[in-house]
Parts: sequence; C-alpha cells; structure tokens
Amino acid sequence: MAAAATVASLGRTAARAAAPPQLRVQRLAWAGMRLQLPAATLFIDPLIDPAVWGASLSDKLIAVDDPVGETTILITHRHSDHGDAVAIATALKSGGTLAYAAGTPTFGGLPANVRQRSCPLWEPQIFGDFTATPVPAADGYGDLQVSWVVSGGGRRIFHGGDTMMHGSWWRIGRQFGSFDAAFLPINGAAFSWRKPATDEPAVLTPKQAVAAATILGAERIVPIHYGVIGADGYSEVPDPLGALRDASRLGGSAVTILKPGEWLNWKT
Repeated sequence: MAAAATVASLGRTAARAAAPPQLRVQRLAWAGMRLQLPAATLFIDPLIDPAVWGASLSDKLIAVDDPVGETTILITHRHSDHGDAVAIATALKSGGTLAYAAGTPTFGGLPANVRQRSCPLWEPQIFGDFTATPVPAADGYGDLQVSWVVSGGGRRIFHGGDTMMHGSWWRIGRQFGSFDAAFLPINGAAFSWRKPATDEPAVLTPKQAVAAATILGAERIVPIHYGVIGADGYSEVPDPLGALRDASRLGGSAVTILKPGEWLNWKT
C-alpha cells in the first residue's frame, strides 16, 4: 500500500510538473493584446502612439516597454492603428521578432537585433513558447490583412484585427477546433471618405462578431476595436458593447469585456 501511495504521489507530482504554464492575457488599447507566459511575451497589434487616433479614442494607452523573456509582435495589417511603428520599436527595443502576413512590406527604423518574419497563410510559426498561425481575414479597404490563431500555455485564442465577415470563418473553425477566447472587433465601422460612400460595415458588427464566435466554437468573446468617437469620416455602430450583449443573449459564446490594462480571468 505504501509503495502504491508513493507511486501515486510521484504521478501527481509529474503531472503538475508537465502541466503547461498558465497563459495570461491583457487587453491593450484599441485592438491590442499582450499574451504572457513566464519566459515569453507576445503582443498583437499594440498601440501606444497618441497621434494615431488623437482625441477620438478614449482608451487609456497601455505601455509595452516591459516585456518578459523572448518577445514577439504579431501584426494583422499595416494600418497605423494596428501596425503602430512607435509601439513596435518600443516593445522590441531589446530585440525580438516582428511577424506579419507574407506580402506585407517590411518595417523600417527598427533596432538591428529585431528579426522580421514573413508568414504564409495557414503555416504555423514557432515563437519560443507560442505557436501562431496567420489565417484569412477581409480588410475594409481591400488591403492585405490576416487574423491570428495563437496557442500557448494550454490555451488557444483567436485575434481578428479589424476583419469583416467573410467566407473563411468555417474553414478556420474546422482547422483549429474550439477556442478558449476570440478577440473580435465589434464596432461595424463605416468610412465616408471612400467614394461612392455607403453605410455598409467595413468591420464586424456586434451581431456578426457573435456569429463569427459561434462558427469558431469560441468559449468567450472579448470585444476589441471600438470606442472611437468624432473621427472625421469614420463612424461606428451606436453603443457597440450594448449591442454585443443583446446579440449574445440568444446563447453561444460568453462575453467578457476588458478595459485597456485589464487581465483576463479565465474563471469568469
């Protein structure tokens, strides 16, 4: 009996030792996220430059100058509110990797010890303790854009950038299975400077975000990319958070709202 108890105890100890470290996730400003593991930091679309949106964005800008361990930045596309050159240079000041979709122009002005990696669609990329795969997205301008599927610390997340609704959601869902969280844009933005102008959304609406999360099999939606008011030629749906709550009441993914700077609690 004593020997059996010893074996069982050793088994539990080995299981704890083999368990992956817990992934921590922090929402940054606008569409930005920080994914944190004990020896690695991964940012997606960090934004710290106040000149990008000016006074139109009320979000608190969260510092990115304190990454831990091996540092990686994933960019969904080159627009300044997602590919913020100031945030990239700041987060990678001590070196690291900047990754983006194949076909994206390289970034200039970065430290010499920053590696830039062009990533083909659907091809998993290893970044230290993280694995990230660029998957199709649809940009409101028709520019090159991807979403990212990231695994690490026993979790799988989806980051949508500022994608529209498109036909690849089902393939992404089939390819990767369920997600612990989907970070999805919700403001349904319309651009009046594009001529001829229409009021058709160029970014997921709250209702579309719920549909996308359902297709992905996401346990929860964490809304991003909302809260711009008064920007010239740019408008979002009224009360995007309220509309997201209303759209989610029929069931499906839970909604977890994070303010910039807050960390996700996986248990709520």
